[in-house]
Amino acid sequence: MIVQKPIPENILQDSVLAHIAAAYFSVAKKLERKTRCSATRGFILSTLRDGTELNQNQIATQLGFDRTVVHRSIQTMVHDGLVARKKGKSGRAILIRLTAKGQRYREFLIQQRRLADAKLSAEMSPQERSTLARLLKLIAELDL
Repeated sequence: MIVQKPIPENILQDSVLAHIAAAYFSVAKKLERKTRCSATRGFILSTLRDGTELNQNQIATQLGFDRTVVHRSIQTMVHDGLVARKKGKSGRAILIRLTAKGQRYREFLIQQRRLADAKLSAEMSPQERSTLARLLKLIAELDL
């Protein structure tokens, strides 16, 4: 198991973006431990929602991930019964799709994310939630 060191205080004190990153990674790691689902695996499951069938290159391109990373994740997901492969109509591409087990697992992940979101929302007032959403939108739209 890789132990991640916290971001040093001297970096956090001068950086709003470092605080956002630290909070995101903290929550992501907690959810990953709870669900036993890596971020890469979660993103792949998300691209295959609603019966979507894609080849590994399409998945990697959509996610902006290295093809090797996607290939390795898909290999373990096939082994775990979460996704299945089939030949495409062209005969060259191998399409990846969620299995019934993969769909149930994806729904479990969504449920866990919603529970975490509800827990956070319960800790914040409606005004705090509104302010946070507004500030995050401002940050996301920042022209660098």
